[in-house]
Amino acid sequence: MRVLLVWILNAIALWLVTLVLPGVRVDDELSAFLTAIVLGLVNAVIKPILIVLTLPVTVLTLGLFLLALNGLLFWGVASVLPGFHVDGFWWGVAGALLYSVLTWSFSSMLAQEQRR
Repeated sequence: MRVLLVWILNAIALWLVTLVLPGVRVDDELSAFLTAIVLGLVNAVIKPILIVLTLPVTVLTLGLFLLALNGLLFWGVASVLPGFHVDGFWWGVAGALLYSVLTWSFSSMLAQEQRR
């Protein structure tokens, strides 16, 4: 049940990103839910591998390369899914940053609710 709630909250976070950033668009609700699933899988499976592979660059840039990596993954998911559009790399960075903040805040609200 919690996984379904997190998935719905992530789709809502993606929808909020599309409202704030004009360079990030989702065609419909189904695309938002599918994109939330794919972004979750990419962040859970592919991102840790890429973090390890790019560790020297990340250390040299004092961690700033992780912003670029997040933006590239966000932009990459948009290039794979037909209902999700990101207009460029910098929109991907901004979208990934805002999406991360929103999903983190939703997850922290869920964690506080579970503690009660």
